[in-house]
Amino acid sequence: MQTVNRRTSPAAKPMSEPVGHRSRADEVYEQLKQDIAEFKLVPGDRFTENSVTERLDVSRTPVRQALVRLQQEGYVEVLFRSGWRVLPFDFAKFEQLYDLRMVLETTAAHRLCDEGLRSPNPVDHALVDELMALWLVPVAQRSSDTLQVSQWDEAFHCALVAAAGNPEMARVHRDVTDRIRIIRRLDFTKQARIDATYEEHGKILSAIRAKRGDQAAMLLRAHIETSQAEVRKITLHQVHMARQGS
Repeated sequence: MQTVNRRTSPAAKPMSEPVGHRSRADEVYEQLKQDIAEFKLVPGDRFTENSVTERLDVSRTPVRQALVRLQQEGYVEVLFRSGWRVLPFDFAKFEQLYDLRMVLETTAAHRLCDEGLRSPNPVDHALVDELMALWLVPVAQRSSDTLQVSQWDEAFHCALVAAAGNPEMARVHRDVTDRIRIIRRLDFTKQARIDATYEEHGKILSAIRAKRGDQAAMLLRAHIETSQAEVRKITLHQVHMARQGS
């Protein structure tokens, strides 16, 4: 299977809130969270504020502010007189977030097939068309880049919810996506999952194109449940293997 280098379409870009002025603390926060998501920092790793200030070339105040924010969100904990530690995964919370994600995405599938259920906010057909152009492609044109497909997969689900025409639902979904990103990356360490993702996304989009809301929701549910089952199998060994691979 060959890797196709194509220009990333808007539907293939991870969706996020508009970014205004960002403080140094915001930048440190985003960098540390990215380090965790990319397994440069894994559960159990210890580090100090000084090591972060030196690595990122910033003062101690924004580092402290960023770490307190990450602590509040459950990513790290402070250790008495010995720095900070990346917390173990909270699998019970991940289960809850996956359940919420399933509700949001299956609801979006119905809205896309029923023209927004008479909502004043119209369905974004152009966004759905972009997804079809990316995912409904011949096997030879599929990407085999695990990181790229992981990012495209995240963008696919965000775009489906965004296209359904409910900005508040999309906002909540983006928050859920951000919180499960670290664990979803581990679902794309095997080629079989990449192949399955293309097949499953293609079936979901075909059902939406045919306006079969129940079928699209059923396929989305099965797709998310498969990912959720993979999350339950994750071990610390897999986390460290992912760090070596990154």
